[in-house]
Amino acid sequence: MRIAQVAPLYERVPPQMYGGTERVVSYLTEELVRLGHDVTLFASGDSVTGARLRAPCARAARLDPSCQDALARHILMLGAVYEHADEFDIIHCHTDYLCLPLARLAPTPTLLTLHGRLDMPELGPLYAAYADIPLVSISDTQRIPLPHANWVATIHHGLPDLYQYSPDAGRYLLFLGRISPEKCPDTAIRVARSAGVPLRIAAKVDPVDREYFETLIRPMLDDPLIELVGEVGEEGKSGLLGGALALLFPIDWPEPFGLVMIESLACGTPVIARPRGSVSEVIQHGETGWVCETDNEMVEAVQRIAEIDRAACRAAFDRQFTVETMAKRYLDIYEAVRVARRVPRAQPTVSDKLLSGDELYGSDAMTSTDTA
Repeated sequence: MRIAQVAPLYERVPPQMYGGTERVVSYLTEELVRLGHDVTLFASGDSVTGARLRAPCARAARLDPSCQDALARHILMLGAVYEHADEFDIIHCHTDYLCLPLARLAPTPTLLTLHGRLDMPELGPLYAAYADIPLVSISDTQRIPLPHANWVATIHHGLPDLYQYSPDAGRYLLFLGRISPEKCPDTAIRVARSAGVPLRIAAKVDPVDREYFETLIRPMLDDPLIELVGEVGEEGKSGLLGGALALLFPIDWPEPFGLVMIESLACGTPVIARPRGSVSEVIQHGETGWVCETDNEMVEAVQRIAEIDRAACRAAFDRQFTVETMAKRYLDIYEAVRVARRVPRAQPTVSDKLLSGDELYGSDAMTSTDTA
């Protein structure tokens, strides 16, 4: 199959450091290439891939000091994708809604995987207006704010065999990812202190979260139990995760997936997490970790972490979250979308609604037709 993979341009593919969406795009792209498909990756020029690379810019936006308008780069890339649409059997976009107007006009079907949170009020009318474009969610809970959107599948993320299983528990807790209010590293610090267990924080701080870090987190680092490791790349994750007693994931937002949870399971390391977003789809309470609401419950979970079988954590990963499983599911959906595209159907367009005087945000705006 001739497949276009269209990545965001904020990080290279795969990211050098933090970057969940671009990392998943990389895993999927390389697995599709390994399976013998003709894959073209649209991504930043510093990306590393076995696919054919088409790049609208030399470097990813976050690490390119010359980049002042990442959106302009995305528009340039999407123009190139759809100018060459007839070269592909399927266009798989990972750029949220930016592709929607072009996707409707192209001869080649587009599949759009949504990687972010969907509880913003503007999104309902938008996805209703483009209800003919098939969507993939990365968890069932991600769909909740848009129950009538044109969902054709939920496909959980999958990882290649990059993470080494560690049968023996380490002596520290780990917080890995991003320091921000919704990720709640302050909770992780309080839990570690109360449990009397060292905590390593391997995370980046975005400019938007700098004030939160300086005012709340930095003062909490004055404790011999707490170590700020900083941002780590792919090569450093396996050792950190495998050596941990448990991963602390005390989020307080509707996490669409949480890639770090399955990275932890791949290493055999159980997860202690709040029941937000996808957590209860990924972590089985009492089997691969503990799902807890309060700080005290998390402290108790740390004290009971030896009850979790690390081999069971790795087995859950092998059963549900490998890149082979993810790629197979996407290939099945690619074919279903191609077949559905061949069936003519009446679908009002945005211009139809505007010309007829219909309000895009009216009561019928949340009605959609499934393609699967």
